[in-house]
Amino acid sequence: MRQYEVVLILQPELEEAAVTGVLDRVKAWIAELGGSVVKVDNWGKRRMAYLIRKQREGQYYLVVAEMPSSATNELERNLRFLEPVMRHMITVVE
Repeated sequence: MRQYEVVLILQPELEEAAVTGVLDRVKAWIAELGGSVVKVDNWGKRRMAYLIRKQREGQYYLVVAEMPSSATNELERNLRFLEPVMRHMITVVE
């Protein structure tokens, strides 16, 4: 299994309960795909370089996970349709 970093930019107006729900859903997807979450890091609310969905700020989260390489496509597809996620990026940790 490889280690991946999943960076999420969530909508800035989300309350803590909604953010927890999104992160729990991402963790569940990773577990369903045969992986495990190593850590979740809150980078806080930051100003973005350009507008995304008419928003100037976003809540940034880093999820470090170990999962098979075949699971990244499915995780990417699920993240694309999750409404509170404005942007996401999955990268391999070497």
